[in-house]
Order: sequence, then structure tokens, then C-alpha cells
Amino acid sequence: MQMICLDMEGVLVPEIWIEFSKRTGIPQLARTTRDEPDYDKLMNDRIGLLAQHQLKLVDIQNVIKGMGPMEGARAFLDDLRSRYQVLILSDTFYEFALPLMQQLAWPTLLCHKLEIDAAGFVRRHVLRQPDQKRHAVNAMRGLNYQVIAAGDSYNDTGMLTAAHAGFFIHAPAAITAQFPQFPVTNSYAELKASIDGAAERLRAPAAAG
Repeated sequence: MQMICLDMEGVLVPEIWIEFSKRTGIPQLARTTRDEPDYDKLMNDRIGLLAQHQLKLVDIQNVIKGMGPMEGARAFLDDLRSRYQVLILSDTFYEFALPLMQQLAWPTLLCHKLEIDAAGFVRRHVLRQPDQKRHAVNAMRGLNYQVIAAGDSYNDTGMLTAAHAGFFIHAPAAITAQFPQFPVTNSYAELKASIDGAAERLRAPAAAG
């Protein structure tokens, strides 16, 4: 059996923090895992900026309510889910992601949580597990799934490495150049073809056995 593991932000939906940065006019909030490989540092910087500017969780959620999936993402995901098992592996937070998951017909999402104080401010991020994407892929492999993964950023490279086949989609050239072992796709049509091709190659040895 085969499992498709996809990143969320930058792959299926726009980057939440970039949209929030535009709305608030705080350019430092536009930094993402494409810019900072150290996710703990990135989140601590973000939480510090939120506190500095007196921004609450509800302010972020109000921006997210006005967001939607990328063009073609729902159809792409629906097609994959009709033919494969699919997991969304993201370093986002359930407090952010649920409205977007609803628009994608509730795929299974594994991510993290935020600790919110009584006044509604974000106090800290709570990782479900460090390097959780790679661990999730390894867990699926341990259950005898053939895993095909796709992402766009530094924090996806662990799961791409752990998977039987890994692909970039919508990834910046600065990142893809550092990881030339992962084929680059630039559209859902290209990624779909790459996933299907990898799935067929992975099935062949099993069929021969």
C-alpha cells in the first residue's frame, strides 16, 4: 500500500505568516521556513513580534478566515485521495489550520499546537514532536506503506529524505539547488504525474515478488 505525505503551507494553501505580514505591515513576520531552517528560532521570533505589537491569536485567525486554498489545490487533493491514502504533515498549528482544512474537505492533518493565555496572546508553541514530518514518514514505512512525499521548504527535506520518493513543489531555487536529489515540480499537474510515476515504479518490485 502507498501513502502520500504533503506539506500544507506553500503547497496547498498560501503561507499564513506572509498573508498576516501583509495585513499588519510587519515585514519581519513574512519570514518562513524557506528563510529560516531553525523552526524553533523562527517561531520564538514570531511570538516575540506578536507580543511586541500586541497582536492576539484572534488577529491571526481573522486573516486566515479570508484565505483559501491555492488555485487547483482542492481538485489535486481530491484526485489523490480518491486513489491513495493521504496525510498532510505541517509545521503549522491546529488553531490556524482548521478553517483551511474545511475548505479542503478535511484531509487528515498532523501538526502542532499553540499555548494561549487568558487574554488571547500566544505564549509559546508546543511541538507535537521535533522533526515530526520525518518521524511520521518513518512510522508509515514501519507500517509497510510505500511513502511518496512532497514539500517546498527546508523543513520538508527530512520527510523527503525518509520517503521512498520525494519531490519539491513551488520551492524557491535557493532551496532546490541545495537539495538536487529531489526532483522539482512547478504545478499540480507535474506533481501528480511525478507521484503517479513513483507509485508505479514502487509497485513494480512488489508485483514481481
